[in-house]
Amino acid sequence: MSNFKIVATSDTTRARAGVLQTAHGEVETPVFMPVGTLGTVKSLSPEELIGCGTQMVLGNTYHLYLRPGCDVIRRFAGLHNFMHWDRPILTDSGGFQIFSLAKLGKVTDEGASFQSHIDGSSHLLTPEKSVEIQICLGSNIIMCLDDCIKYPASREHAKEALELTTRWAKRCKNALKEGIGSLDLTVSKPPFLFGIVQGGMFKDLRKRSAENLSEITFSGYAIGGLSVGEPKEIMFEIADFTLPILPDNKPKYIMGTGTPEDLVELVALGADMFDCVIPTRNARNGQMFTKKGTINICNARFKYDIKPIEPGCTCYTCQNYSRAYLRHLYMSKELLAYRLNTIHNIYFYMKLMEHMRTAICRNKFDEFRKAFYEGK
Repeated sequence: MSNFKIVATSDTTRARAGVLQTAHGEVETPVFMPVGTLGTVKSLSPEELIGCGTQMVLGNTYHLYLRPGCDVIRRFAGLHNFMHWDRPILTDSGGFQIFSLAKLGKVTDEGASFQSHIDGSSHLLTPEKSVEIQICLGSNIIMCLDDCIKYPASREHAKEALELTTRWAKRCKNALKEGIGSLDLTVSKPPFLFGIVQGGMFKDLRKRSAENLSEITFSGYAIGGLSVGEPKEIMFEIADFTLPILPDNKPKYIMGTGTPEDLVELVALGADMFDCVIPTRNARNGQMFTKKGTINICNARFKYDIKPIEPGCTCYTCQNYSRAYLRHLYMSKELLAYRLNTIHNIYFYMKLMEHMRTAICRNKFDEFRKAFYEGK
């Protein structure tokens, strides 16, 4: 029996709505996952996330391995209990952090060796180790370790990275099979393992990577190596090319993107899952999302503004606070500013995904997209 079911599709785009069944409940797709790198979505409690409509969060294998470490998390029987979150969790493999902290690391066939950015200690993250850590975390969806490369990259470098990613994917699948024996299956279910497509910005390499991973078979498939500095049009072109190659009966995940506009266009292309730091990071920088576009709360024109961030918005922040007060908090560097701003942005993203799901189920995605760009 499949853990993922498509419940509706768009007649005019590749947009689709589905349901993903996990050990911690079902997830309706398309879905956006707020980033909780260290077991917390910055400034928000789990209750506030749920109040915003969050279905699933993302945790970071690399960072949680270094701090607090699996020895701590094992005492709580996993990340869910440790962070007081009873809904699904997806953890990335640590591959992107090795890429982003490249000065501290080196990639070989065995794995990624690196120095901790915290204390300089040396570590080796192999595919097997990545799976072991993610099993310790108790994640519902775990990612294969992949070799993420920078943009621009030569064809040869992209080819080597996809071949290494494929070899690591096979090792991850074998490691999960072996690791399942360590789980208490009376209280837990094995996590889903997703493969990650690489290949740089070369379509034939992306095709080869997608086909290789499809042959190995995974519970879902992600497109990695996007939003690494490439122009937006290239990102969309690669996503548009790669998404149809992946199995249609499995969830398709675009990693590390994007803006509200990115999400709308990628859903139209057939993507089901997303994560990005944009809504939380931008909130901490005073940038708020609205149907009419973004506003910067530090702008002097909001000093006397009695309106909420977005009139008609039903998030906690907009129901209770004015732009003037939020500007005051932000300009005063009060901690409450980060919490209230983040609540609004996460709520905005969750409502955006909800509206897209509804439009797909009603076969009115084109009408939704038109209204979205008109700010309605």
